[in-house]
Amino acid sequence: MIRTKIIWILLIGIALHLSGCLDLKQPSNKIDYYSLEYDPPRMRDFQPVAEVIKVEQFSVAPIYNTHKIIYRDKSYQRAAYTYHKWRANPAESVTYFLARDMQQSQLFKAVLTRRSKFPYAYVLEGSVDEFLESDTADGCQAVLALSIVLMAQNEPEMDKKIRFQKTYQMSKPCEQRNPGALAEAMSLAMSEASEKIINDVYENLADYK
Repeated sequence: MIRTKIIWILLIGIALHLSGCLDLKQPSNKIDYYSLEYDPPRMRDFQPVAEVIKVEQFSVAPIYNTHKIIYRDKSYQRAAYTYHKWRANPAESVTYFLARDMQQSQLFKAVLTRRSKFPYAYVLEGSVDEFLESDTADGCQAVLALSIVLMAQNEPEMDKKIRFQKTYQMSKPCEQRNPGALAEAMSLAMSEASEKIINDVYENLADYK
């Protein structure tokens, strides 16, 4: 009887050990991360305006305030990929790339980011209203919608403080229906939106002068 119990204990121990080894060797579900990737837009060769602009951190619509890749394949429904995510929150990505592109454009005296302590004349704020993959029977598209407002920092009168406000809506076709193709299409959408925003900001400040 005692011998039988010992054998059972040994068998259970061996089984637990083997189970633990198998769990360690089993491949976990790998998560792939994606980011926007594009060269700064090539801007027109205009005379720079002597203004310092600060780009504040963009806000983001609640449904897209996540690292998950959101897609729409049915009306009134949104879903997310399980093993595919954005490397950064959409608001962080949009803010970073827009500030980078404005700096690279050389159309302004300086472009500051939110942590900068230097004085500035204008502030650019905005929101990410849409950032998703839209699936239809004809294929899928990267959909990007951004709203911005340009304000004069030291203008006391509100009607003069807001220089302009505008929403930019972009959609680019995905070559395939997968997150990698979405990241490529979303990069094209962001590049186009960035170029339009920079042009509008520049023209507004140039006309004002």
